[in-house]
Amino acid sequence: MAEAVAKGRPEGLFVGLCTVDVIQLVDHVPGSNEKLTAREQSVAAGGPAANAAVAFAHLGGAARLLTAVGAHPLGLAAAADLDRFGVNVSDLAADSAEPPAVSSILVTASSGERAVASTNATAHRLAPPDDLEALLAACDIVELDGHHMELATAVARAARAAGRTTLLDAGSWKDGTQALLPSIDVAVCSADFRPPGASTPVDVLRFLRAHGVGWAAVSRGGEPIVWEGPDGGGTVEVPSVHVVDTLGAGDVLHGALAHHLAVQGQLTADGFVAALRGAAEVAARACASFGTRAWMLS
Repeated sequence: MAEAVAKGRPEGLFVGLCTVDVIQLVDHVPGSNEKLTAREQSVAAGGPAANAAVAFAHLGGAARLLTAVGAHPLGLAAAADLDRFGVNVSDLAADSAEPPAVSSILVTASSGERAVASTNATAHRLAPPDDLEALLAACDIVELDGHHMELATAVARAARAAGRTTLLDAGSWKDGTQALLPSIDVAVCSADFRPPGASTPVDVLRFLRAHGVGWAAVSRGGEPIVWEGPDGGGTVEVPSVHVVDTLGAGDVLHGALAHHLAVQGQLTADGFVAALRGAAEVAARACASFGTRAWMLS
């Protein structure tokens, strides 16, 4: 893993999905053939890696996103939004005229729960950029969301060879995840992440350890985070907040965790717990406002 950042801003390389998120705050999810008027609307660049990069930059880091955006007007709008929030984008589909993935999201006002429809990363197969070695040399940590899996696996292997800390946002089990895991130092999983044969957080942590991941955790919404390292494990309490919107909370958690880990450098059990606790506090703050950006502007 990378050594601790002695001076200056921590630098993070984020690898994965960039979407355009159209988010509507509604009283309820409409039924078949039903129309309703949203209370609020937000449009922003989204996707796990993109949202994590935004959080990392907001917390004071220098963030670069390796993704596919393209030259379509919607892609240009996503890139402009990321630039506004301090994220540098390396677009591996810069010549593509195809629209980016668009996520249509309905957030229920009474609970903060969300319903999402998206095409995710199905439109692009991405190869590592020619300047990958330089990007890795410049960063302290590499965060991957598992989308664009061929790219993620190649970058993770190169990052491991370069001695950079690798962090996986394991939102769900995807084709190729098992080949990615041996190059991952830290994996933080959602409750929906289900490796083969795993049905509980203990199962998930055991699976990750068996596949070479040294530090791992499972986040469970408002329930304590369960974690494990080389010499033991435990739980981290999650702050209690009035939940307005859970959209992107996991992404923010990973961006904040990446920032903490980049500053710490070499991992210890106490440091991992402190990083998880600090990241959970930031993610809880994000849940207290609508959309994926308002928490940074208040």
